[in-house]
Amino acid sequence: MRFDELSNKVIGFAIEVHKELGPGLLENTYKQCLALELKQAGIACQVEKELPVRYKGIDVDCGYKIDLLVEDKLIVELKSVNKIHPVHEA
Repeated sequence: MRFDELSNKVIGFAIEVHKELGPGLLENTYKQCLALELKQAGIACQVEKELPVRYKGIDVDCGYKIDLLVEDKLIVELKSVNKIHPVHEA
């Protein structure tokens, strides 16, 4: 699957999750539901994938984690807010 096609599908599933759940939940809820949508669609997805920092040729575990790694090529970082402000409206 081309990168543009993949990213469009992920955005579509993210919108679907938000429509179903609505605003105001914790980030982890949206992340797990989006991962479920992706897996049900046959799209490979890893949740909380560790990302070491490469320092002078050595991988150093600094505690970085990718929210979702999709098809080993698309990083999805989710954010949730406790209140919708005008800046969030399309």
